[in-house]
Amino acid sequence: MKALMTRAAWLRGFAPIALSLAVCTASSVAAKADGEVNVYSYREPGLIDPLMKAFTEKTGIKVNVVYSSSGLNERLAAEGRNSPADLLFTVDIGRLSEAKDMGLTQPVKTEALEKAIPAPYRDSEGHWYGLTLRSRVVYASKERVPQDTITYEELADPKWKGKICSRSGKHQYNISLIASMIAHLGEAEAEKWLRGVKENLAHRPAGGDREQARDVYSGKCDLAIGNTYYVALMLKNPEQKAWAESIKVLFPNANDRGSHVNISGMALTKYAPNKENAIKLMEFLASPEAQGIYAQANNEYPISSEVEPSEVVKSWGKLNPDKLPIEEIAKLRKKAAELVDKVDFDAGPSS
Repeated sequence: MKALMTRAAWLRGFAPIALSLAVCTASSVAAKADGEVNVYSYREPGLIDPLMKAFTEKTGIKVNVVYSSSGLNERLAAEGRNSPADLLFTVDIGRLSEAKDMGLTQPVKTEALEKAIPAPYRDSEGHWYGLTLRSRVVYASKERVPQDTITYEELADPKWKGKICSRSGKHQYNISLIASMIAHLGEAEAEKWLRGVKENLAHRPAGGDREQARDVYSGKCDLAIGNTYYVALMLKNPEQKAWAESIKVLFPNANDRGSHVNISGMALTKYAPNKENAIKLMEFLASPEAQGIYAQANNEYPISSEVEPSEVVKSWGKLNPDKLPIEEIAKLRKKAAELVDKVDFDAGPSS
């Protein structure tokens, strides 16, 4: 009775933000017969809806999604065995690894998942799987930066003093990048590097990745650190298109170890009440069909090597991703966060 009451309360309390994506056609009968699957998603509705609708059309399984930008891991923990959630979708490795560490997930291994998703982009024990890739790149001014190659290490070179823009070092995207630098350089060298980048900042970190491109456009800086897919999003926005057109995307370390990548991903919750349907959805999202939707709708890199990126993504050049397993980077996120505080990165340059 307690579990039923909890689920009812969940549906009432989240009715304004929960989207039931059953197809309202003849397949609605099949959807009822085939059951449902419940998703907690950190990813935005616009990125997820097309995939959920395609899954329902294909299988007849109804998908219920709760969207939130924060707090879903904590909600899962509070709900415990009574949670209605079957799957957790996240925007980066941080929340995936956190969910596993909190005991909120369970392992699942199937031939379809392991074949579709390369080993560097999935948990070695099967607790989470990547779905898309995005690279942490450099937005360089087309007017003021003649070079077409760069390394992350070069961002600490004094020649860029006062010329680099970045969002907060504490943001999950930068934490992941810094963790990768610790993995490659060691903690002491990574600290030296981060201090160098800090001293090269044009001003205190502020805003999101799009604002960094805006500041390159306005001349406040020559280089900025940002994710690839924001460039595509800016090109679609009339107010931001000029920002995107003013920059070129440089893939750091493209000629050696490869550029840092992060993932969006999924995990099967520990007490998934609709486990069989959840696994079907996981396998669908890893399939070429779903990966194609991701590529075209979201302008992220498909995790499947069988699927081509969108034309706008291909226009930036070929991505050579860092081969370091995402799982190894995730283990260093705490050290990375501590390093950001140690060097006081968000205070900006000392002079």
